[in-house]
Amino acid sequence: MKKIFFLLFVCCLYSCKENTDTKKESITNNETLEIEKQQAHENERMRFKLLQSKIDRDDIFASFRKELKDFGEDRYEELKPLILEKDIPSLQEHVANGNLSYKELTLFYLFRIHKYESNPTTSLHAIISLNTNVIKEAEEKDRFFKQNKTLPNPIFGMPILLKDNIGSDGMPTTAGAVALKENYAGDAFITQRLKEHGALILGKVNLSEWAYYFCDGCPLGYSAIGGQTLNPYGRKVFESGGSSSGSGAVTAANYAVAAVGTETAGSILSPSSQNSVVGLKPTIGVLSRSGIVPISSTLDTPGPMTKNVTDNAILLDALKGKDDNDSASISSNTNYYSELTNISVDTIKLGALKSLMESDSMYKSTVEKWRSVGIEIVEIETPEVNLNGFLTLLNIDMKNDLANYLKSNASKQVRVKNIQDIVDFNLKDTTLRAPYKQELFDGILADTTSLDELALVKDSLQYNGRKFFETAFGVYKVDAVLSINNYHAAYAAVAKYPALALPMGYKNSGEPKSITFIGKPFREELLLQLAFFFEQEFPIRKLPKDYQ
Repeated sequence: MKKIFFLLFVCCLYSCKENTDTKKESITNNETLEIEKQQAHENERMRFKLLQSKIDRDDIFASFRKELKDFGEDRYEELKPLILEKDIPSLQEHVANGNLSYKELTLFYLFRIHKYESNPTTSLHAIISLNTNVIKEAEEKDRFFKQNKTLPNPIFGMPILLKDNIGSDGMPTTAGAVALKENYAGDAFITQRLKEHGALILGKVNLSEWAYYFCDGCPLGYSAIGGQTLNPYGRKVFESGGSSSGSGAVTAANYAVAAVGTETAGSILSPSSQNSVVGLKPTIGVLSRSGIVPISSTLDTPGPMTKNVTDNAILLDALKGKDDNDSASISSNTNYYSELTNISVDTIKLGALKSLMESDSMYKSTVEKWRSVGIEIVEIETPEVNLNGFLTLLNIDMKNDLANYLKSNASKQVRVKNIQDIVDFNLKDTTLRAPYKQELFDGILADTTSLDELALVKDSLQYNGRKFFETAFGVYKVDAVLSINNYHAAYAAVAKYPALALPMGYKNSGEPKSITFIGKPFREELLLQLAFFFEQEFPIRKLPKDYQ
């Protein structure tokens, strides 16, 4: 009898393995066909070499299977009207009224992530890791709220996803790179701030590897660890934007309340625009960069990416704080959320770019709508300004800043110490680690610019960046300049001006498009106020139809 049971057990194991292998083979074959079809895409960057990551990783749902089964499809459907597309104050109201708990909110997002990411026809390849303790942490928030009957902070109990170049204890911080697969670096300063305010860190999301300063002309949203991030408004049809690709996609698809991205020059504005979400790139110093895998200490900043302006202000409030380990960091007493409505629009003057008024009908009609509600609009011609030295700035900053991060922040499991080490590591298996090559890293190694020369480059770039906006801010005294998507992100970056992308509409193809506000340094409050007014006056954002 024992022998019979043993044989049955062995047969069962063999059958399970055979079924698993068959399923994997089927997925691989389907992906091969998808990749072949993708080569006909008109956009060369969309001609992917792969979709799923080829790196072996643990099952990110393993810790939640029982809870997700108990939660179930029926409860998920019941909660959808209370959660999908709702802003943070609405979610907190449902909790206060007893219609929802922080645990159920967390389970809803985990269930939703599993539902879509486990299906190869809907997966956005957007999630890299999940916080295995998040359900217990949500239960703690529920107990606190039940005992105290007060809400300590608007972000309290809200599940937030982080771009995977931002440190979070218990999860690796990979920047999408195999070299950092085991980088258990601990919390970044902004992660600590979120936790101090009671936010729940739900997990980490995909990104363009090394924040898109790695391969030249490669697909936006690709990383060796996470695979190819896809756009929920058009999987394999529209670009995801980058480098905060996963942050944009998960926010648009309602995988969490909100996400945090990072930007050097366009990496929040681009994916926010492509995914029809609100993305704020703050002035350098408003938010700490400590514990974030860097490109450039001159230009890098994290920023909130949300479904609406209200949540953006709430998340910014939770993220801010003076960090003594970041030389650019400032303290701020501004409460961005409470100040959202504190604006008199009849005193506002905005600068519209003549070149865009003449070339983009959606931009022009949007500007005219705002003119119709009493906003003063000045049409502006911008000067021809070069940004010579921009790549030099990124090259030398990343050469030094990444080495400093690896020395001071990376965990002991990480063996690489600098760019040269990473390049050499990748060359040992380019198919797996660098399928789109690593030409930008090669360029960093070849750049011999001295630090004295770099200082001159920085000064020149900042001067030219501000010169680009001089007519708008200096001559016409506008409160903000209106751009599209990340069209002028590089100018705003080197000028060190904040920028905010707000959904403007959708092309006939369904591809999202944003209006972008660019302001003077430390005018985030005004940008949020303007965006909030226009969002209330002209609501645009729609949930992706395949993720409803």
